[in-house]
Amino acid sequence: MKLPTISVAVLLSSSVYAFTTPHNRVSSLFLRNTVLRDSTTDESDLLTPTITGTSVTNEDTPFPETSTQSKAPKPLLNISQDRIKKATKERPYPLFLAEKTLGIFDDLSSPPTTPPAIKEKLLVLGTGWGAAAFLKNIDCEKYDVTVVSPRNYFVFTPMLAGASVGTVDFKSITIPIREINRKVRYLESAATEIDPKTNTVNCVSIVCEGNSCETEEFSLTYDRLIYTVGAQTTTFGTPGVEEYCNYLKQVGDAMQIKNAIVNCFESAALPKNLNGKDIEKQLTFVIVGAGPTGIEFAAELLDFIEEDGVRFYKDLLKYVRIIIVEAAPSILRPFEDGMKAEAIQRLTRKIDLEGIDTIQPCEILLNKQVSEVTESYVYFKDGDKIPYGMALWAAGIGQLPITSSLVQSLEETEQKEAQESARGRIAVDPWLRVIGGEGKIFALGDCSCLAQNPFLPATAQVAAQQGEFLGKLLSKDYVTNSLGNNGLHPVTTINSEQDKTIADKVAAFAMGDGEIAPPFQFLDLGILAYTGSGSALAQVQVAPGKGAPNNEDWTPVRLQIKGSLGFGLWRSIYLLKQTSVKNVVLVTLDWIKVALFGRDISIL
Repeated sequence: MKLPTISVAVLLSSSVYAFTTPHNRVSSLFLRNTVLRDSTTDESDLLTPTITGTSVTNEDTPFPETSTQSKAPKPLLNISQDRIKKATKERPYPLFLAEKTLGIFDDLSSPPTTPPAIKEKLLVLGTGWGAAAFLKNIDCEKYDVTVVSPRNYFVFTPMLAGASVGTVDFKSITIPIREINRKVRYLESAATEIDPKTNTVNCVSIVCEGNSCETEEFSLTYDRLIYTVGAQTTTFGTPGVEEYCNYLKQVGDAMQIKNAIVNCFESAALPKNLNGKDIEKQLTFVIVGAGPTGIEFAAELLDFIEEDGVRFYKDLLKYVRIIIVEAAPSILRPFEDGMKAEAIQRLTRKIDLEGIDTIQPCEILLNKQVSEVTESYVYFKDGDKIPYGMALWAAGIGQLPITSSLVQSLEETEQKEAQESARGRIAVDPWLRVIGGEGKIFALGDCSCLAQNPFLPATAQVAAQQGEFLGKLLSKDYVTNSLGNNGLHPVTTINSEQDKTIADKVAAFAMGDGEIAPPFQFLDLGILAYTGSGSALAQVQVAPGKGAPNNEDWTPVRLQIKGSLGFGLWRSIYLLKQTSVKNVVLVTLDWIKVALFGRDISIL
């Protein structure tokens, strides 16, 4: 029986990052590597697929000793290239919207599935947006699920900016991964290496007894691997960034920033700072990167100064500078020009505070590239430099070493050609199967790249939709790992007469094919950005517009909401997106607490 869950729709995202130029040949890579009838394909291979699930036991692994003996599906039909192209095209927007809406009721319309005699071992790497959505939707009656991550909780990353100044508490935006799905096994460790040939993942954990700690290494085997480790902040090789700048990707980053902000004010108040220049240096906050992360942090910091700074540091506020640095000619790249102008106006506004002169602490520097960061200065390529007290680097993301290692281990497969478009990310096919992974490895989120649509943004919204899609796909009766001479078959039903959910029937109608499983398709519902002082931007997609969604020049019809109305929508959506009812209550109470008593400035 499928684990009952409350479906939380990830409607909007507060961070967007787009990747550049796709390669035309890569978009059809999957099509050229599926099993087709040609002079090199054996007739028997077209009719009888090979199930590639394997079993490797390890006496030291926490997994129970099981083996995978997949139920042999009925023979696949000869699937032509034209049929695959038709099935993997973008489904018409009205039908796709209906499919997504009906998908909310999948638990009510899902046909019964027979639990296997022996469960497959399913290993999930990561506890981010993709993993959380996947764990909500996977059927643990069909799989023995183990989650590996050094972090035993999921964090609502769009609200880290608020947590970094005390608007919400850190624990209000986190939830233990065991609480998301109580039927999975969790191992607090980090994956260090993946061997696709032996279906093995090497891990390392830190084991402490009393005051002494030591590392412990072990290996896990899998039948299916869900790779969703996310990405890391990239420095573009800029000297000094790793040593002197703060990031905003994890709870630990937000805690460090919160203490650093208060430390800057406390240091500026010391008697040693007798002149204005010393105080101004201590209270200069440089934010590198004008995407949603950098802009929302600047907005939250402005709120802290306007609402709490006047209570605790009234005499210091005239020295505060918040400098947003952006290498591009504009801020908030995904937003329309009018919304960008609104954000600039809100951030650079003058603030009137009782008892002190009017201040205008925030300024935005465009077309400005950082060349180096030292302990005291941020240097720019044009020769300028800015003294600072704290610097935040929010200028983009890059891949983790284990992702690069996995890509390298697949370089003898079709993955090598796909890298022309993936650019370091793991290229996946329309069903999120890793290209070259023989149907045993799936990748989603920031670490992956859909070969047919490299322009998908690296956002929480995309990762969550991919996790939900993959959890439902693997929970249903589909053949995902059948191999032929030239590569993987498309994901297909076990037989053409098996029952489907209402959403799957709508998808089959839109595709014109009832045997090939509906591929992943992203539903872009819009983006949000907080701009401070009870104002926010909301850009919501209401129609697909002209052009194809997988082209960079796609221009969908978007509804633009700003000001207090945008702020109301921003807060409402962030509450709806919380993982549990507990988180909704805690975040609401945090907002009420700050409105009544202000933010806490204790250094912990």
